[in-house]
Amino acid sequence: MKKQDQPQGTPMKAIPPYVKALSGSLGGVMEAACLQPIDVIKTRLQLDRSGTYKGIIHCGTTIVRTEGVRALWKGLTPFATHLTLKYALRMGSNAVLQSAFKDSETGKISNRGRLLSGFGAGVLEALVIVTPFEVVKIRLQQQRGLSPELLKYKGPFHCARLIIREEGLLGLWAGAAPTVMRNGTNQAAMFTAKNAFDVLLWKKHEGDGKVLQPWQSMISGFLAGTAGPVCTGPFDVVKTRLMAQSRVGGGVKYKGMIHAIRTIYAEEGLRALWKGLLPRLMRIPPGQAIMWTVADQVIGFYEGRYIRGAHL
Repeated sequence: MKKQDQPQGTPMKAIPPYVKALSGSLGGVMEAACLQPIDVIKTRLQLDRSGTYKGIIHCGTTIVRTEGVRALWKGLTPFATHLTLKYALRMGSNAVLQSAFKDSETGKISNRGRLLSGFGAGVLEALVIVTPFEVVKIRLQQQRGLSPELLKYKGPFHCARLIIREEGLLGLWAGAAPTVMRNGTNQAAMFTAKNAFDVLLWKKHEGDGKVLQPWQSMISGFLAGTAGPVCTGPFDVVKTRLMAQSRVGGGVKYKGMIHAIRTIYAEEGLRALWKGLLPRLMRIPPGQAIMWTVADQVIGFYEGRYIRGAHL
């Protein structure tokens, strides 16, 4: 039976969570390889309290001039690993949560259910994967220079071990609260927007067997990735500041998420809460475009082989 001849009310076939998890992990590998330099620049700008860097270009050229081109890929191993695991968990858990909100008769999910599924997936990835990996990544990225003897942290595993030894296991979860708020809000908006753009632009519904062209996935993914960074800018800045500060040798500057927001606002002004927004906008929407291009092709292959083929 062709897709257009299906009886009205027939539930659309669901994509198994493991397929979505695999598609997300493959997309994460590609995204990390392409966009790591932008993430390094974003982190340096967010940690810059003295005005050392005048902007994105100046920051990038300064890093290259003083530390070498390789410095733009600092923290790549934890970044790539974290993206791969994060997207696998995000896509898989979102699929599981969406199945709980779907109408049992039609197989459709409401926008409210899609938002809640996205938020839940974001909270889960923030606590399980994102926070500890980003703590390690940010500690590595904030180090200046490339000479091993001058660096406190010699690599991702050494960094993680040293944090645990000096600050305890919870040191790897510094900045967990703003990370949860950032990722939960981001994923609620992203999954809802991606589905909306697929339907609006390409008449693509999940489980209908239609495979988007790579350029179509790139456009939908790019547009879906734009809203989150603007809305969650303060959470991202606070997250970075909390993760970067070491608890060794006494007290810390920021006592928590609310205290950090108040302190940054009082000392640096309102705009400081959106520091690094431009590099985030340069990284996240293109990153979502890359990730969804790969993920949609994997999901599309499954739909074309096991869903559309079953309907013919």
